[in-house]
Amino acid sequence: MVEQSSKVHISGPDEEAVIPGPDETAVISRADQANVTGRNGNGAVGTDTERKLAEVLADVVSVAEVPADSHFFHDLGANSMVMAQFCARVRKRADLPSASMKDIYRYPTIRSLAEALAATAPPAADAVGSPPPAPPSQENTARPPATRTHRFSHVLCGTFQLLVFLGYSVVAGFVTATGYEWVATGNGLVDIYLRSLLFGGIGFIGLCLFPVLAKWILVGRWKAAEFPVWGPAYMRFWLLKVLLHANPMIFFVGSPLYVLYLRALGARIGKGVTILTRFVPVCTDLLTIGAGTVIRKDSFLLGYRAHAGRIQIDGITLGRDVYIGEKTVLDIGASMGDGAQLGHASALYRGRAVPDGEHWHGSPAQPTQTEYVRVPPAKCGAFRRAWFALVTLLQLFFLYIPLFVGGTYMLFTAVPAIGKRLDPETAVLSRSQLITDALALSAVLFLGFLVLGLVVLYTVPRLLHLTVTPDRVYPLYGFHYAIHRMTARMTNIRFFAWLFGDSSYIVHYLRGLGYDLSRVEQTGSNFGTEVHHDSPFLVSVGSGTMVADGLSLINADFSSTSFRMSRTTIGPHNFLGNNIAYPPGGRTGDNCLLATKVMIPLDGEVREGVGLLGSPCFEIPRSVERDARFDDLRTGDTLRRRLAAKNLYNTRSMLLMLFVRWLHTFFLTLLALASVDLYGVLGHVVIAGYLAFTLAFTTLWYILLERCITSFRGLSPQLCSIYDPHFWWHERLWKVPDEHLNIFNGTPFKSLVWRMLGVRIGSRVFDDGCYLTERTLTTIGDECTLNAGSKIQCHSQEDGTFKSDGTTLGAGCTLGVGAHVHYGVTMGDGAVLAPDSFLMKGEEVPPYVRWGGNPAEDLPDLVDQPRGSGPAATTSSADTAATTAR
Repeated sequence: MVEQSSKVHISGPDEEAVIPGPDETAVISRADQANVTGRNGNGAVGTDTERKLAEVLADVVSVAEVPADSHFFHDLGANSMVMAQFCARVRKRADLPSASMKDIYRYPTIRSLAEALAATAPPAADAVGSPPPAPPSQENTARPPATRTHRFSHVLCGTFQLLVFLGYSVVAGFVTATGYEWVATGNGLVDIYLRSLLFGGIGFIGLCLFPVLAKWILVGRWKAAEFPVWGPAYMRFWLLKVLLHANPMIFFVGSPLYVLYLRALGARIGKGVTILTRFVPVCTDLLTIGAGTVIRKDSFLLGYRAHAGRIQIDGITLGRDVYIGEKTVLDIGASMGDGAQLGHASALYRGRAVPDGEHWHGSPAQPTQTEYVRVPPAKCGAFRRAWFALVTLLQLFFLYIPLFVGGTYMLFTAVPAIGKRLDPETAVLSRSQLITDALALSAVLFLGFLVLGLVVLYTVPRLLHLTVTPDRVYPLYGFHYAIHRMTARMTNIRFFAWLFGDSSYIVHYLRGLGYDLSRVEQTGSNFGTEVHHDSPFLVSVGSGTMVADGLSLINADFSSTSFRMSRTTIGPHNFLGNNIAYPPGGRTGDNCLLATKVMIPLDGEVREGVGLLGSPCFEIPRSVERDARFDDLRTGDTLRRRLAAKNLYNTRSMLLMLFVRWLHTFFLTLLALASVDLYGVLGHVVIAGYLAFTLAFTTLWYILLERCITSFRGLSPQLCSIYDPHFWWHERLWKVPDEHLNIFNGTPFKSLVWRMLGVRIGSRVFDDGCYLTERTLTTIGDECTLNAGSKIQCHSQEDGTFKSDGTTLGAGCTLGVGAHVHYGVTMGDGAVLAPDSFLMKGEEVPPYVRWGGNPAEDLPDLVDQPRGSGPAATTSSADTAATTAR
């Protein structure tokens, strides 16, 4: 779809054309209107609701009239941006029922839409002359605003968090320096190995036990509670959350050791539970998981959420043999009964309960007949789990820890640039020699990682894959399970996907990993910079398919005792939007448009030649483009010339980013060598200072890089081809590293960093892990609340067309966990977007309402329900799972 909004610059054959306003977004011209009417014999408008809806749509598209039976997309040539503007105007009319984008796609004519809205509209007032009822979207405007916090509390909390970081750095520096000095006194290889084993082992155990002790000392047992952000209670909460996220036990996700660790933190977890998600639960005492439950990767069950400036804590209860799919969100107060299933890309809202044995999916979740546990069980008892855990610990303590600690010591002594500085008998070295050593060492480290990393990626996983047979059922926690985990970790290194993504080189990189890409139709943007898989050797992508960022290719099916690796196939000439989990057996074929955050169907007929939107998904037009503006850029000699120019530009972008990252490595290496020189004078304080300086320097370095790329100016809304130089420049901007921003989650410093990057952001915004793709196109009001995993994406790419526009959040807005906001969106003051929702492009959310779902719509009935008030809550046995989790 080619979508236009007001004041959007359009690049292409008609260079410098500007859309001055919505009047010029007409989907049909006045001259063609008669032809449209002529194609519809019964096009006359009938009921009063039909007439009013037709008037609104005609005003939006600036035509004389709209026939009642004309299809919005096929006949009128409308697009989702235009229809979002139509829905917004309808919601502002007190004499019309509210319409959502889901209604538009399900009822794509004025007549069918009017009939559907009339069936769901509230009854008219009985009293003669009574004023018309307010539109549904305005019913909750009396909702209280977000909790306001004093500036003093905000500053005090930030000061506390800064002191915690500095104190942690001092302790880490002291422990590191003491351990290194003790290991350095060893004589011979065996002695160094034993000292490395002892020091590393004690350090690892200390890092794991400290959060447990801190939790029991500072909190005891978590209880359902609510408190404002930035206050004393929040400081304690944040401290424990940070300690858990910095815990090395995160590397044992998918192992029985991780389950044992959560039990030590107070979680009530039964036997045979498999947890694969890396999003660590924080309020563990309120987490109850029955025996035999499986929780897939990228799922959120945090036990808390931020809402309207407050942290809300409540329980999550899962019965026995529950299945949780990938990319799901379980809000606080949610529960599932014994044998219940929640599908991929789904969300269970607060207070909702899935009864025993039922299967639900979607956002918000609803009943379904789809079976998500698709692998038969295998023999996997307590002994097998205990043996796997024991072998994992033995490998850790006797191999990985000594190799890391002892190897680091031996590297320091073997490298002259470091060893001569650690030698107290060596005289102070000159500044020129310091720079020379830093240049040589940083170059060796950086280039060595690039070359050796690619060699290892292209050889070791291929050898490991030979031991795993596709479509064969294996028991969990054995040799084949370990090989699967090792392959997935090695082949999902983010650096190389970041380097090669958004360029023609990504297809060669993925083919080298093992992807089957058929006959590649090179576009220069076949894949983005974020693509994940369980096994690259079991992925097939058809010719001509393009993929945006955030694709998770699921190759593994799990039960509580077994797993199976299967091939995942995506058909040719598809376009996949952002943040999609694609499972094996997905029922999509050729020429499909899979929208952002869509739930891939697993049953029914194979969908071909259509678009799919939402969770659960429904069909939409594959393409409604009537503007041939960019068609000449996609074929023939023009394509070859533009693609060659894009490849050259992308190559320069890759080289620039490699140089910038190496330069960053050089400066940190230079500082490290200088710190070694100062170590004999200042001791472990030097290490603490180095850690603090590394974070500050890295943040400022990449802020400066991004601002230089944008020439310290803001972005402007665009509508252009992917073969336009502006898009190539935008791709360069996406490559600026920003992983370090996660360290600032939940602190006042996150808003400061966003502001330095160009975000127009208000005061005292609470950001627990939101991601902003286009910083200067984003506006966030005072005291907004942004939850973990949420995202504001001010652009879209579909079938070779790039679009971007600004998004605005009013004061006091809340984005739920995993919520996704698209471009051209406006949220009124105090509006709430529920967890895992997808707010589509161009939507206008009124003030103080609650929207949710995928796609999002007004949900006035889902206003912070107490636990267990969802449908069929009384028939679920999830509330009794605490007594059966053993």
